[in-house]
Amino acid sequence: MEYHKLGRTGLDVSRLCLGCMTYGVPDRGSHAWTLDEAQSRPLIREAVEAGINFFDTANVYSDGTSEEIVGRALKEFIRREDVVIATKVHGRMHAGPNGAGLSRKAIMQEIDNSLRRLGTDYVDLYQIHRFDYQVPIEETLEALHDVVKAGKARYIGASSMYAWQFASMLHTARANGWTRFATMQNYLNLLYREEEREMLPLCRAEGIGVIPWSPMARGRLTRPWNETSERSESDQFGKSLYAHTGDADRKVVEAVATVAAARGVPAAQVALAWVLAQPGVSAPIIGASKPGHLPDALAALELKLSAEEIAQLEAPYVPHAVVGFS
Repeated sequence: MEYHKLGRTGLDVSRLCLGCMTYGVPDRGSHAWTLDEAQSRPLIREAVEAGINFFDTANVYSDGTSEEIVGRALKEFIRREDVVIATKVHGRMHAGPNGAGLSRKAIMQEIDNSLRRLGTDYVDLYQIHRFDYQVPIEETLEALHDVVKAGKARYIGASSMYAWQFASMLHTARANGWTRFATMQNYLNLLYREEEREMLPLCRAEGIGVIPWSPMARGRLTRPWNETSERSESDQFGKSLYAHTGDADRKVVEAVATVAAARGVPAAQVALAWVLAQPGVSAPIIGASKPGHLPDALAALELKLSAEEIAQLEAPYVPHAVVGFS
């Protein structure tokens, strides 16, 4: 496994981050396709044994049960000082006022809830899951700063938003001497490259570590275009990401299949290798719901695409409407 610094920080992370949205009680929350604890543990162990030290979850995943499952497994499989645990705050966790969002009240109550579920005194990376239009950014940033100063988080990060919003938050934190965002978890893959326009250049200029979610487009880049999975059939958010670009996206998927066939490797390896090759990308967030998923991801670390192959993969892409922020 390769390890390197996360953005401009001194934190060493594996080149791959295991995304843990897949792990959670299926009848809790909105992800009926998740794996329960008994199914999840072997995959988490496999990741640890492969050298992955970076694990990403969120309070909202499966109504908190993802954090519980991941926390129990990591406590058993790896020493706390050797693992980098990331979680998120923003989504609705209970009904009524203050049950969601990035107010000071929500952040302070949700960091404690996440720590309790994860079974740890601190998280390594605490991320805002989305931008909150209802709360002044000064309130959010100062609350996050206080979370760090209280020792409950080592670093803070952000997730999908407009580049101007992220730039404004970076400027406000700098102006007030508050803790700076270390990472941006954004949506990037061969089917969605709009982040190349503004967000990725901003992150490179600011030394922000980029940890893209859905690098294989929720599996769409790993299988023939007309083939579906249980998750793709029930994943309403995933359907919304690709609702209006089917004709163009099909050509990209076909290009991935062509390059993969020429290389004699699965399409998943080619799709992930492209993301890994993007400047500024620290650690793509990969999913693993079957035993073969992690070996493919690990093999992608060794797959170096040529300039000609990258051009072939990128050629069919057309501009897409901005998605992924909701």
